[in-house]
Amino acid sequence: MANVFSTEEDPQAEVLAQIQNILGANSSEAESAEEQCSSPRGSSDMMASLTPKNILDSSWFANGEIFDAQQRKELSRNRKQKFLFKGTESYKFTKLMRNCATKFGPDYTLEVFGRIGRETGIKDYNALIKHCIVKARQSNGEASSVQIGKIYQLFVSMRESGFPIEEASFGPFFEYMIDMKMVEEFQIFSELIKDANPESYSRIGYYEMLLSIRVGDEDKIHELCNPSGVASSEECYNLAVSYLLAFCDTDRKDELLQLLEVVDILSISSLKYLSSIFRSLGRLQCEKLMKKFILALKTSEDGEKNVSPLIYEYVSSIPNLEVEEIISKFSNLHKGLEVCPSIVSCEMLIKICCTSSKIRAAVEVIELICQSGLDIPDHFFDPLLHACERSCEFDMVRPIYSVMSRHNVRPKEKTFKSLISLCVRMKDFEGAYNLLADAKEIEGVPTTRMYNAIMAGYCRGKNFAGALMVLKQMEHADVQPDSETYSYLIANCERQEDVFKYHNEMKLGRIEKTKYVYMSFINAYAKFRNFELAKQVLLDSEIQPKYLNELKNVLVASLSSNGQITDALQLYDEIKQAGCTTEPKTVISLIEHIQSDGKLDRLLRLLEELNDSSFWFDGCSRVILYCVRYHFVNSAIGLLKKLKEKDETSTCFVIDKMYCQIWELGPTHLEAGLELLRAIKEELHLRPSRTSLDFLLSSCVTAKDPHHAQLVWSEYEDAGLSYNVLTFLRMYEALLVSGQRKKASKLLKKIEKDDPHVNYIIKSCKETFMKPSSA
Repeated sequence: MANVFSTEEDPQAEVLAQIQNILGANSSEAESAEEQCSSPRGSSDMMASLTPKNILDSSWFANGEIFDAQQRKELSRNRKQKFLFKGTESYKFTKLMRNCATKFGPDYTLEVFGRIGRETGIKDYNALIKHCIVKARQSNGEASSVQIGKIYQLFVSMRESGFPIEEASFGPFFEYMIDMKMVEEFQIFSELIKDANPESYSRIGYYEMLLSIRVGDEDKIHELCNPSGVASSEECYNLAVSYLLAFCDTDRKDELLQLLEVVDILSISSLKYLSSIFRSLGRLQCEKLMKKFILALKTSEDGEKNVSPLIYEYVSSIPNLEVEEIISKFSNLHKGLEVCPSIVSCEMLIKICCTSSKIRAAVEVIELICQSGLDIPDHFFDPLLHACERSCEFDMVRPIYSVMSRHNVRPKEKTFKSLISLCVRMKDFEGAYNLLADAKEIEGVPTTRMYNAIMAGYCRGKNFAGALMVLKQMEHADVQPDSETYSYLIANCERQEDVFKYHNEMKLGRIEKTKYVYMSFINAYAKFRNFELAKQVLLDSEIQPKYLNELKNVLVASLSSNGQITDALQLYDEIKQAGCTTEPKTVISLIEHIQSDGKLDRLLRLLEELNDSSFWFDGCSRVILYCVRYHFVNSAIGLLKKLKEKDETSTCFVIDKMYCQIWELGPTHLEAGLELLRAIKEELHLRPSRTSLDFLLSSCVTAKDPHHAQLVWSEYEDAGLSYNVLTFLRMYEALLVSGQRKKASKLLKKIEKDDPHVNYIIKSCKETFMKPSSA
């Protein structure tokens, strides 16, 4: 389809061009949508005849025939009668509609999508409503009122189009009105929605009660919460359940208990609603009532299936319980109520254990499952193994695998790979090979991924011989290497000839070159200082366009880490000029390796590129160290102030690193260290740490500057730090260096001499600094 939507005549035709591109690229998808939905849509010939100027002036059309106003009314009337909707909206259209609403507003968006023959669906309406809510939250006064008016029109449009206005549509807006305490507006909208969808009456009652609680209207709360009228009709009963859920969400204990006396827990079939009730009982610590409901639910049809997750919801909501206490309480309640733990509830327990990095506690839960006679699904162990890796508790692989072996759990390939990976993480290659043997026994043959996990361990330890040994073992086991295998081999080659050899092997084996393989090529060539070949990797026609920018970032980092700063910065600037994204790791690599004088402005610009807080902290600390190295003291102080605004603890850590560098750089940087000390106290209002003062005192010793050593000595007391043996020894050395032997002898009396190492240092200082002048 030719692009007839030229943007020259209408600035808003950009959106129309995007719509046409989607229709052209997804013609089959569009045809499928036409079959599922009764929406009128124009033919390709009709679309091709339209221009940006007249497309919005066209009527709706279907099958090449123009729809008149009467036909549109008939369509709307039929849809109202059927009250049906089939979800046929594609993700691309919904995303495009959100973008269009952001640029031009919901009214124009509906007009565009309606006039091109694509009928607006519920997903689209919901996307536009959420867009207006976001804009309303960002606005105040009249601007927010405008957005509320647009939402009202959207609801009216939905009603007239025959769509049911369900909770997915009105819920987020009611939450906004509750936050803003809009009582009058709530009444207007609730009447509109009740008229459009009478079945929403009870759910609107839930939001109405939340609003009354939010504004503190106690009279209204008591009026709505009238237990005497609960059983008068089914509608009143459903309203009471909605009020009950509102009290659960707000932990209104008195009203909650009042309604629980009249609402039959067995009549609530929704597990979501039951979970909300039990979570509230947990927060309010109403254990007797919880037990009463559990015993009642046990008699229901799905009781045994649902009560265990409800016990979990209760226990996990009790305030101030540690993970181990939650597990103990969970187990005791199941025993006391004679309920068997379910796989679902135990899986949720394992999840909170993994989130809290309580790996041993998670193993206890698995033991609990086994004692209950339940079969353990294999996937149970995957989040547990990932948590071990994330928390660096690699040694937990042994007890986990012991549980699996004792209870005859047969791991799948993915689980075996994770187990092996954890073993090599703690350099237990013997254990990794034992797991490989078990995998061969259970699965029939070890897979490439398992061998790759062992090879990765050797590569992390810079043991390329070990990696080659794994490759030979794969050959003997008749296991074919894949792209991951070659990415490890190429990245860790000790000779450039081996890079060429593995490249040829991949060609002969027709092994796909993934983005990680290309990264390995770039890093390998740069390591061997063949920078032209590293650059030529990006010219490979097989590289998928979506990976090209990421590979450019890798090249920048590789060039900078190998001393090619000029080329790296040039490529980095090209990426920025092309409007492409730069990876934080790339920026950090540039900051780390730009270490020549006169580059501060460039470093500060690079630092501004970092939005992620952790990367910004890393980059800022490196720039501060650069400032110290080249005597940009004022700039260092300014960056320390910014750092303190974000994280005071991290600032103290950076200050310690800064004084360590001052000591390493020698006497020429002592003045900078003293000026920074003044700024830390007077401008940052921080107390220097013992580590910082120790390094600064050592710098005074190196500079043979007793005057400043005495000033630093007094800083310990000002900072509330007691003098220890190392402090005394440093000051003793400073006095001897400057020739102040009397003061040194006086200080020597205060040093504890029980430790032989201390005596050795004192003796060495005397021999070095107290020799006769003739010597």
